[in-house]
Amino acid sequence: MTQELITISPIDGREVVRRAYANDAQIAQALAQAQSAQVAWQALGVAERGRMVSAAVDRFVAAKDEIARAITIQMGRPLRYTPGEVAGFEARARHMISIADAALAPVRVPEQAGFTRFISREPIGVALTVAPWNYPLLTAVNSIVPALMAGNTVILKHSDQTPLCAELMDRAFRDAGVPKGVFQYLHANHDTVQRLIRAPEIGYVSFTGSVRGGRVVEESAAGRFIGVGLELGGNDPAYVRADARLDHAVETLVDGAFFNSGQSCCGIQRIYVARPLYDEFVERAVALTNGYVLGNPLHPETTLGPVVRARAAAEIRDVIAEAVSAGAQNMIDSSHFNNASESSSYIAPAILTRVNHRMRVMNDECFGPVVGIMPVDTDDEAVALMNDSVYGLTAAVFTQDERAALALGRQVCTGTFFMNRCDYLDPALAWTGVKNTGRGVSLSAIGYEQLTQAKSFHLRSV
Repeated sequence: MTQELITISPIDGREVVRRAYANDAQIAQALAQAQSAQVAWQALGVAERGRMVSAAVDRFVAAKDEIARAITIQMGRPLRYTPGEVAGFEARARHMISIADAALAPVRVPEQAGFTRFISREPIGVALTVAPWNYPLLTAVNSIVPALMAGNTVILKHSDQTPLCAELMDRAFRDAGVPKGVFQYLHANHDTVQRLIRAPEIGYVSFTGSVRGGRVVEESAAGRFIGVGLELGGNDPAYVRADARLDHAVETLVDGAFFNSGQSCCGIQRIYVARPLYDEFVERAVALTNGYVLGNPLHPETTLGPVVRARAAAEIRDVIAEAVSAGAQNMIDSSHFNNASESSSYIAPAILTRVNHRMRVMNDECFGPVVGIMPVDTDDEAVALMNDSVYGLTAAVFTQDERAALALGRQVCTGTFFMNRCDYLDPALAWTGVKNTGRGVSLSAIGYEQLTQAKSFHLRSV
């Protein structure tokens, strides 16, 4: 078994990080420190915890340029966009800090003479966050900040593709004077993560990743009776109604499909367009996509970087080839994207027409710059197709009729339903999914419920 992680940059295939995995002694020490520090951290109270976490956020954001470049080098998103992830980290963190006092306040019940009754929200203890590489800051902050604000301590295990993100977060917390043991990270392989989940010190696990990985997490936690939050795969749909503003729909959905090279669990992979708009929608989408610049993500002109590794690119090409062999048409000429090559992580975007739900692109997560587009004749047909998926993270409708959008939203099985936008996360709203997308909630006031346990106080005066 390998004893170290090695991060290979998708930009040029060179090694950019090498770190030893945590050994047994380091793991035991981290667990003991987290458990020991939790009691004093809880005792500080919400306001003081908020001051310290805010200070850590300040220090993290101050290093925006360094962090943005680290993200680009590790996973390949263009440098013109990675500072935006630091801004997103800050926005989510500050929102969750700002609502903590109200979200963690005791639940009051109707007064009863001679009794004092309320429900407090108690910390769980030690939370383990297992974060992926595709949005290394945003996926981690969803659980880290609310867990800390609720009085828990946190151990972060980040992806082997983005280990520097964990180290940079740790530096910010240390520089902010957050007590030792409150926030820690461990570089660990899959076997060690399973052992961590089984460790008696761990009281909650937040996992973002694949459906297969989610099953392993659930199996590892089985019988421990601890909370598990799982944000897994997606194959998110959008419906362009006949009354949609076509220019807005095209611009939003092309970005929703291809931003981050399509490596987003809530990216758009299926588009259903009202038949009267279908031909023009496809024509405009193709023209807009052909304007993308595929290349080295460190170059300022690049708008589409490589996918995370050459193996992933090969799998994406297989999905496209399989669809084409089954009758789909790729509307994008890959030769237009000079940097795309069969043996590299650089892959041209694909817009597939003549698709159907027997094709993988329309019924499974592709996690690449690929989107399928189908015409539909009615709202009912669109809803049926949107729901014809084992996933359910987000769904979107493009229309100028809000009443119609609400009616459609109530019929679509999804965690978040959008009108006239997509591929977005609002920290004031619950981030959740249905079906194989997982279970649990992060962000919003409801997200605090996942990271606390109810404790009832029933006091009688005699």
